[in-house]
Amino acid sequence: MPPAALHGFCDPRFERVREVFDESFARDLETGASVAVAVDGRVVVDLWGGFADAARTRPWQRDTLVNLYSTTKGLTALCAHLLVERGALDLEAPVARYWPEFAQAGKQQVRVRHLLCHQAGLAGLRRDLTVEDLYDWETTTAALAAETPWWEPGSAHGYHALTFGHLVGEVVRRIDGRSLGAFFRDEVARPLGADLHIGLAAEHDARVAELIPPPADPALQQLLASNPGSLLARALANPPADPRVTATRAWRGAEIPAANGHGHARSIARVYAALACGGSLDGVTLCRPETLERASSVAAAGPDQVLQMSMSWGLGYVVNAGKDIYGPNPRSYGHTGFGGSFGFADPDARVAVGYAMSRMAATLVNEPRGTALIGALYASL
Repeated sequence: MPPAALHGFCDPRFERVREVFDESFARDLETGASVAVAVDGRVVVDLWGGFADAARTRPWQRDTLVNLYSTTKGLTALCAHLLVERGALDLEAPVARYWPEFAQAGKQQVRVRHLLCHQAGLAGLRRDLTVEDLYDWETTTAALAAETPWWEPGSAHGYHALTFGHLVGEVVRRIDGRSLGAFFRDEVARPLGADLHIGLAAEHDARVAELIPPPADPALQQLLASNPGSLLARALANPPADPRVTATRAWRGAEIPAANGHGHARSIARVYAALACGGSLDGVTLCRPETLERASSVAAAGPDQVLQMSMSWGLGYVVNAGKDIYGPNPRSYGHTGFGGSFGFADPDARVAVGYAMSRMAATLVNEPRGTALIGALYASL
C-alpha cells in the first residue's frame, strides 16, 4: 500500500527537506511522521504524512500526537531552568536543600546540576520496579531518595534513562508545589500554544499514534538477561521497557518526565524556537539568553557509564560540541528520544527543529531519517 501524501507547508527555500521527508516514506522507512522547522521564530517547514496505526487505516493528521520518549527530557529540563531564572532554584545547591529525604545513602552533597547532567549516580534503581511503580510518583521518588549512587556523584556521568524525570521533577515539585507536568503545561505549553503534554488527558487518546517497536536487538537482550544486576540492566530495563505499554491509558495518563511526553513536530519546534531566539517567541518570554547559555554549555563530557559511548551533556540537554548530532554548529543542543524523535535549538543559526514518528528505529543517536532531514535543512540555509 503506498503511503498517504504529505500534507502541510514548506517554504520553497526548504524544498529539499520536503523531498527527503517524502523519500523516507517512498523507501518505506516511515509509517507516519511529522517534521517542523522554524528560522528566526518563523515556521518554514510544517509537514506530516502517512498513517497513525501499523495497519495503515488511520491517516496521520495535522494534530496527531505520539509518545516522544526521551525527547521529553529537554522539556523537563526547561522547567528546572525557569525556576533557576526566577531565583527559586540554585544549580549549585545540594538536592537535599529542596528534597530533604534525598540526603539518604550518602547523597547529602549531590548537587542539582548533577541531576541535570546525568552525574548523580542514580541512573538505575537496584530495587526491582514494575511499570505500575513508575506510574506512581511517590513510589518512584521514595525509591530514588533511598538509593545509593552507583558512582561518586560528580565524578562521572551515565545516562539516567528513566530516573531523570522523577529526579528533576521532584525538585520542581518541592519548590513550586505543582507536578512537573502541570508546571510544564502552565509555564511553557499554554503560553507558547504548544500542543505538548507530560501526562496526557484521556480526551486526547483518539489523537495518539500507535508506536511501532524497533527490531529486536538479540545481543542487547542477551546482555541484559545475563547481567540483570548490572548498571546497564538497571538503567535500561528496570522496569522492562516495552513500547507496547505506551498504548495504555495508564502510561499516557501518568507523569513520566523522562519518557512519556506526547506531542508532534510542530509543538516540539515551537518550544525550541523560543530557545533558539534567546528565550522569547511571539511576545512570550520564558527566560533570558544567559539562562539558556548556562543550560546548553557542556557540563559533562566523555565516556558515558551507561551508554558506553562519548557524550557531551549540558544541564539537561545533549550538546553538539563538534559531534554533528544536531547539525554542524557546536552550540546546538536538544534531546533525542528512543526510536528517533528529537527536538533541538541552534542559537547561532536561530533554527529550531522538531521531528516525531511512529515507526521506531533501534539507533540511539544519528538515526538515518533524522540525520537526512537535518542535513537537508542546513544545505538549504
